[in-house]
Amino acid sequence: MNTDNENPSNILIIRLSAIGDVVMASPLIGSFRRTYPEARISWLVDDGSKDILLGHPDIDEIIIWPRSAWRSLLREKRLLKLAGEITAFMGDLRRKPRFDLVLDAQGLLKSGFWAFVTGAKERIGLGSAEGSRYFMTRVIDLKEPDGRISFHYLQCAEELGLHAGDFRMSLATGGEEDRFALEFAEEFRVEDGYAALCPFTTRPQKHWRPERWSEIIGRLSENYGLTSVLLGGPGDQATADDISAHVNRETVNLVGKTTLKQVAAIIKHASLLIGVDTGLTHMGTAFLVPTVALFGSTCPYTRTYSPRTAVIYSARECSPCRRHPDCDDTFDCMVDIEVEDVLDSVRKVFAN
Repeated sequence: MNTDNENPSNILIIRLSAIGDVVMASPLIGSFRRTYPEARISWLVDDGSKDILLGHPDIDEIIIWPRSAWRSLLREKRLLKLAGEITAFMGDLRRKPRFDLVLDAQGLLKSGFWAFVTGAKERIGLGSAEGSRYFMTRVIDLKEPDGRISFHYLQCAEELGLHAGDFRMSLATGGEEDRFALEFAEEFRVEDGYAALCPFTTRPQKHWRPERWSEIIGRLSENYGLTSVLLGGPGDQATADDISAHVNRETVNLVGKTTLKQVAAIIKHASLLIGVDTGLTHMGTAFLVPTVALFGSTCPYTRTYSPRTAVIYSARECSPCRRHPDCDDTFDCMVDIEVEDVLDSVRKVFAN
């Protein structure tokens, strides 16, 4: 390993959020474990994404950053209480056994700050931005993506000399979540198979039109006998209701009604997943579920290590615009994706 510490025994990975990014970064766990089988591996993550990592067999400790609670205190202007909780969290982090190596896999000011607070002698930042590089002892500058899924995390593993292996995303669902998925299938009579649909993200430029989701639901029922299950968070309920209202086929709407762990288990047991660029879609690839991923404004992965994942993406002159669309909110890159394009990809992933 190309670090100052040749044999780190206590390692911390920092990737606070978001769900999709934590999923994408998950291959780092196995890479560190294969390289340092006796090391203690911890992960610092925010409270909204922690469920992705809970129960992972190769993580010894999950340290939860209580971002939601702190935001509530800030909104309520309880600043003294907030200051006390921040100070206590910093103290808890410093009192832990000294980390030999901290990897800031997020590369932002907030993640870099927590890396610095640990007091670790070696602090490595991946593409450190927003001034976070000043908290690091080494920065790995990002290369241009080559289409491989989790590319920058793979780049990090390679530059650190880790045993990357196949660098597949690694998620854990326990017996309780698996039982939930089986009971769900029995309750809604979808034991013979169902399609998990993941239409929602926090960015409108990554969305596909609701009426097309409605049409897909009907076509999956007609062509494959699959009931569609809508998955998402509490903030997605209004759009989910709109999609459900325009179909004449049975649809199971679980949006906002499950935990993240339960959603992961439902995806794991699905016959098919169709989704936009969101963390739940990446879970389909991680679990080797036949998956169709719709990309537009973001830079897609086209090499997924899974023959059961198909990526739909047609680059335009403005692609990828990421967080700065200049199309007057028409989002033509997503409008260009037709229902037949998705169904063609469904046939391909089923063939594999």
